[in-house]
Amino acid sequence: MKDSKSDSLPACAVLLAGGRGTRFWPRSRTRLPKQLLNIVGRETMLRQTVERVRPLFAAKNFCVVTNAEQAARVRRELPFLSPGQILSEPVGRNTAAAIGLAAVHLAHAHGDALMAVLPADHYIEQAARYRRIVRAALALARHPGNLVVMGIPPTHPETGFGYIERAGSAGRPGGFPAYAVRRFAEKPSLGVARNYVRSRRYFWNAGMFFWRVSTFLDDLKRLLPATHAALMALEETIGTRRYAPTLARTYRRLENISVDYAIMEPATRGKSHRVFVLPAEVGWSDIGSWAAVYELLARAPGENISAGNFHTLDARGNFFWCPKKFVAAVGVRDLVVVETDDALLVCARERAQDVAKVVKWLEQHKLRNLL
Repeated sequence: MKDSKSDSLPACAVLLAGGRGTRFWPRSRTRLPKQLLNIVGRETMLRQTVERVRPLFAAKNFCVVTNAEQAARVRRELPFLSPGQILSEPVGRNTAAAIGLAAVHLAHAHGDALMAVLPADHYIEQAARYRRIVRAALALARHPGNLVVMGIPPTHPETGFGYIERAGSAGRPGGFPAYAVRRFAEKPSLGVARNYVRSRRYFWNAGMFFWRVSTFLDDLKRLLPATHAALMALEETIGTRRYAPTLARTYRRLENISVDYAIMEPATRGKSHRVFVLPAEVGWSDIGSWAAVYELLARAPGENISAGNFHTLDARGNFFWCPKKFVAAVGVRDLVVVETDDALLVCARERAQDVAKVVKWLEQHKLRNLL
């Protein structure tokens, strides 16, 4: 790695765009997953993510980690990026490996840099405020050894998210409060989630992280030494003909583990505070299901939402995605209806998370044309 002074580190955005979005079937497919769809708004989730933070990062300092099946579509979606800025994983190995792959590419290009690791499929209503908090997080991450995570103040006792418990105050970078992290908590039961919300000490973990490349690689070497060694060997081949075969040969052997388990949780167990959380009340949603899309778009309880022309009679709380057809709904409540050329989804809104089980059934029955 080259040497870089702390005050001149470039800031880089690493977008994680390799997921399948199975809960958004039948629109989301292997080659066209959630982040490459216009789930909310006219632009794809990936394009919205890029445009949201583009004022903060030079175009040359974006990096997208995706997979081989989606890489071509990502290139078409983001034509201002060079081919070398779109990193294709030959097989999924969870977020620790994906972020590690980006880190060694950034190390090769810059020596050291600031990393903002961002999911490519989230919705944020207050983009300007969000950018100010990102700047504050990068300022805090500039100090060697610091690991920074963005925390979403919970609006209800959600059981589908991991939580972050804060400890004492750690200052106000950029005018925003920061706290040391006491611990990361697993997805809780409803009763535990209610206690978390009441305590006002917990935040939702939205999977947005900030650190120096050198900090991340040092932690990776200490906590996942085999993965670190394989990725550092890969770095030596970047820009050569040996890169692609080395990537294909070694990537499957990397540990399949999330960055939360591999890096963040162990880092909170030390005696010195080095993990920090910045609260971010920015109108965030992970848009994790069709029900979440409905909740985001509905302006009043019981409103019917449709992507196209429709008429309802004694119908409440429904979500229709049938943009090419007129929808008439009579006497139905709280349904999700999503139509594509080859499939139709009809489910109760409260069961929207179970759409992923349909995809699993399709996989088991080898109905690849529907995947």
